[in-house]
Amino acid sequence: MAKDLLQPFIIILVYFILLFIVATVIKNNSIVDMGWGLGFVLVTAYAYVSAGHFTTRGTVTLILVAIWGLRLAKHIFQRNFGKPEDFRYANWRKEWGKWVVPRAFFQIFMLQGFFMYIVVLPALLIQRSNLPGFGLFEVTGLILWCIGFYFEAVGDWQLKEFKADSENKGKIITTGLWKFTRHPNYFGEALMWWGIWIIALSVPMGWLGVVSPLVITYLLRFVSGVPMLEKKYKEREDFKEYAAKTNAFIPWFPKE
Repeated sequence: MAKDLLQPFIIILVYFILLFIVATVIKNNSIVDMGWGLGFVLVTAYAYVSAGHFTTRGTVTLILVAIWGLRLAKHIFQRNFGKPEDFRYANWRKEWGKWVVPRAFFQIFMLQGFFMYIVVLPALLIQRSNLPGFGLFEVTGLILWCIGFYFEAVGDWQLKEFKADSENKGKIITTGLWKFTRHPNYFGEALMWWGIWIIALSVPMGWLGVVSPLVITYLLRFVSGVPMLEKKYKEREDFKEYAAKTNAFIPWFPKE
C-alpha cells in the first residue's frame, strides 16, 4: 500500500515544482489554478495504468476525474488567459514583497500539492484495488457525482453568460442555480468528491478516503473558496440583500 500511495505523492510534488518554476518566470502565480484540475487527471491516470487492474470501478473513476479535471482546467484557462494575475495572488505578491518567491513556493504551490494529495486519496484507493463488481456504492456515488458536476458546470456557464451581457456589468448574479446557492460551482465540486468517496467504500480501506470530501468541503466553504470571493462584496448593499435570502453553499429555496 505504501508504494501505491508514495509514487502519486512524488508525482504531485514534481508537478507543482514545475508549475512553480513556470509561475516564477512569468510572474503569475494564478497559473496554479489552471494546473489544479489537470494535476488530478495526471495522478489518477498514473495510478490507473500503474496498478494494471483496469476494473470497471477504476475505469469509471478515472473517467469521472478526467471529465471534472479537464473541464475545470479549460474553464479557468479561458477565464484567465491573457489577463493579469488573479487579484488574490496579486494581493499576496504585494503583501509578501521580497519574500514572494519562497512564500509562493510553500504557501501556494506546496500547500496546494498537499491538498491535492489528500483530495485525490479515494481515487487512489480505488485504483489500487483489483476487486471486480459495480454495485450500490458505485451507483450511489456516480449519481452524487453527476449532480455535483451539474451544479459546477452549469453554475460556471450561467455566470459566464451573465458576465458576457453588458447590461449586467457591476451586478451580482442571482438567477439560475445562483438563486438557490451563492456558490453552486463550489457546492458541485465538493459533492463530486463525496461521490467518489462513496464509490471507494467498496474497496479495502476505502473508508479512509473520507478525509478527501471533508477537506475539500471545508476549504471551499470556509477557507479558499466562499470567504475569499465574498470578501470584496461584503459591504455592498445588493450583496447583503442577496446573502440574507440565499444560502452560501448548500442549495435551498431562497428566504422570502
